[in-house]
Amino acid sequence: MNKILEKNLFQNRDHNHQACISEALDTANKICSAHEARFTPIRRRILELIWKSHEPVLAYDLLRILRREKDNTEPPTVYRSLDFLMEYNLIHKIESLNAYVGCSYAHRPHIGQFLICTECNQFVEIDSSKISKTILTEARQSGFEVASQTVEIYGQCPKCR
Repeated sequence: MNKILEKNLFQNRDHNHQACISEALDTANKICSAHEARFTPIRRRILELIWKSHEPVLAYDLLRILRREKDNTEPPTVYRSLDFLMEYNLIHKIESLNAYVGCSYAHRPHIGQFLICTECNQFVEIDSSKISKTILTEARQSGFEVASQTVEIYGQCPKCR
């Protein structure tokens, strides 16, 4: 897990967002270098914006921010960058919200599992092999072949309860 983003982020009042962003960008640089992939300034900026808060971010919110910075930014530029960041497991898409979040486990293969607060939109990524194995086992027993899995669990964080 990202050293800065602890599982108890919901309760962590002293969370250092800048350190979190720096670590995410450093991880992205390492992963892209290892795969000889181009970590362009626009990809870097989008990743930085996604990590700016621990809330899911819509693509059009990213576009709006980027257009304030560079007037001619177009939707395909944002979507291609998001696809690139997902390809290298640097971000995840929260399907039910059609929004994007930074990946806490980018340094290794894993399956995204998220606890998402319905009040404040903060989230925590967890990585439970038990959950993944149970889903795969149940799917196999049903004759279902899993192509991908993302688990989204909604509720209230300790602060909002």
